[in-house]
Amino acid sequence: MLTSVFMKTEEAKMGRKTLVRMTIILLVFGSLLILSALLKTNFIFMVIGPIALLAGLGMSFLGWLKRDKTQLLKQGIAVIAVGILFSVIGFTGGPKALFGFGNLFVLLAGLLWVHKYVLLPLSEKFQYKWLPILENKYKQFLDFALRGSNAYKFFFGTFLLLILSFVVFAVAQPNVLFFPENEANQAIVYIEYPEGTDIAKTNEITEQIEKKVIENLDQYTYLKDGKTYNFMAESIISQVGEGAGNPQTDGGAQNEMPHKGKVTVLFREFKYRVDEHGEKISSNNVLTGLRKAVQGYPGVSVIVDKDQNGPPAGYAINMEIKGDDYNELLAEAESIQNYINENNIPGIEELKLDVNQNKPEMEVFVDRKKAGELGVSTSMIGQTLRQSIYGFDASTYKEGEDDFDIYVRFNNENRYNENALFNQSVTFRDNNGKLKKVPISSVVEKRNIATFSSIKRKDLKRVITIYSNALEGYNATEIVGKVDNLMAGYKMPQGVSYQFTGEQEEQAKNMAFLTKALGIALALILLVIVAQFNSISKPIIIFVAIILSFIGVLFGMVTFGNDFVIIMTMMGIIALAGIVVNNAIVLIDYTQLLIDRKKLDLGLSEEKLLTRAQYREAIVEGGRARLRPVMLTAITTILGLFPLAVGLNIDFFSLFTEFDPKIYLGGDNTIFWKPMSLTIIYGLTFATFLTLVIVPVMFFLLNRAKIRFAKR
Repeated sequence: MLTSVFMKTEEAKMGRKTLVRMTIILLVFGSLLILSALLKTNFIFMVIGPIALLAGLGMSFLGWLKRDKTQLLKQGIAVIAVGILFSVIGFTGGPKALFGFGNLFVLLAGLLWVHKYVLLPLSEKFQYKWLPILENKYKQFLDFALRGSNAYKFFFGTFLLLILSFVVFAVAQPNVLFFPENEANQAIVYIEYPEGTDIAKTNEITEQIEKKVIENLDQYTYLKDGKTYNFMAESIISQVGEGAGNPQTDGGAQNEMPHKGKVTVLFREFKYRVDEHGEKISSNNVLTGLRKAVQGYPGVSVIVDKDQNGPPAGYAINMEIKGDDYNELLAEAESIQNYINENNIPGIEELKLDVNQNKPEMEVFVDRKKAGELGVSTSMIGQTLRQSIYGFDASTYKEGEDDFDIYVRFNNENRYNENALFNQSVTFRDNNGKLKKVPISSVVEKRNIATFSSIKRKDLKRVITIYSNALEGYNATEIVGKVDNLMAGYKMPQGVSYQFTGEQEEQAKNMAFLTKALGIALALILLVIVAQFNSISKPIIIFVAIILSFIGVLFGMVTFGNDFVIIMTMMGIIALAGIVVNNAIVLIDYTQLLIDRKKLDLGLSEEKLLTRAQYREAIVEGGRARLRPVMLTAITTILGLFPLAVGLNIDFFSLFTEFDPKIYLGGDNTIFWKPMSLTIIYGLTFATFLTLVIVPVMFFLLNRAKIRFAKR
């Protein structure tokens, strides 16, 4: 017996020695590789080094959990010594990252001590003192909920809460957004003259507006290191002609548009948008100031917009007028535009039509009789004019292996000279082979007119769109609702109809798609659980728990005044369903296991039923046993999503190299992920109560019903 104990002690000592040796080898090996990588910028060392280092730290951590204070001190000093060595090398001129690694070593050594002597005792105290108290309180509460008529009160009370949550949500009417409303990263000023405007005139007005923009942005400056520093704008770029179109109306076309200009302001990153007093400035406020600054230019359309995150959806206010007669349609669109403007609906930036009826155009009429007498055809005249303006492929120039097409056309001076174009001759050979030249001006008449820029069609109907942005601080859905109510009192002529499209149409489509996706997800969950439990009653309980978890989502959004963002909120609801299902399965599966064991102990077959008291006892015990995993799931998920919900940003590299974590809240990531994170947090908070109380209540009521029907 003594020999056996002695051998086990020696084996333990040998195991600890081996662990220490491996730990030291991995720590030194990893440190040397990282040092070599930083000094020689070797990528392979930079990958292998941290892996070896982390493995050494991991083995060190496993060893520390089993060591006494003296051994911990020795090994801790070794890790701290390596960290201090790295820090000194980095501080005295070495790579900055080396200084950071050294500080990380020192921190990890300290954290392992904290874990050993602070966190572990607290954890044990929670497990063996506080948790049993919590479990006993929970057992008492659950036993109370299952006694007498209390089960029915809890069950129907929860359903009343569900109905109340929908009523409160409908009354509160939170803002409904298609996609998260992002902080502007760019401000774009679109400038548009009537088609046919000379590019020099467009350039002149663009320069004027650019100066106005710069003057407006100068208010967001202060002196930094002796220089004027603009904490909002990083750069300003102006474009005239090519690339100056509006992607919302021009579809991203990059062709020449001499009547259009664009001024783009690129804002700084979110964390730098802070004035000299440390106050954050919203880029949306800058947009409002820019809109006021660029007003008052007659004869030109000026729109201030911001960059759009998410899928393309069109303008916030987008109203399509459909009909057959284009002239009647245009008159009606202008009438509707004036009607809406007269009612001064707040939040509309400026209503515009997507048609330009003043596009200059030259009509060329060929005198066919005269042209036929001279032997020239209409196609020959058209081809000659086209080649003069756009050119034709005359030959190919070869240089090495590269071929270059040679195009011939009029020079810039003659290409836009009406006399030069029409005084040229059409050269051809007649039927007798004789070369003939016929001046174009002798067989054509020309007329300058103003016409439509284009005629758009949808579903075989001609369409004119009235569109506008929604101003900052206003909800597009509410504005469209007011316009729709206003249009109820407008008399539309026969054959003309209207429809709200753009962002509202995409919003409805995505809402329908995500609702369908949620339904499919719930159906698949139900099928899987039915197959798992080989029962229909238990999956229905879990399914009801998913529906009831919406109470937390709806009440949470109303209480804290959050927007209902269709895409992100619906994704959060779908994700929430998976978490609720997991917790409910854990509870019901273990409770059913206890019931089966009870039947086995009593010698009952699976078809036989227990008494009401025995079911209650098994359900209460199952709830107590699964209290810990359900709570851990909820707490870890909520705490994990909390940084996303509040937009907590920490720069760990800067923390270890400069001792400055650069902590700030907010940013574009917050705007994007916050709706989904809050949806899960709200829903899971209430769903934890559902899983621990209402699911056992429903399971108990189900078995009570089975007992009642069995007696009949």
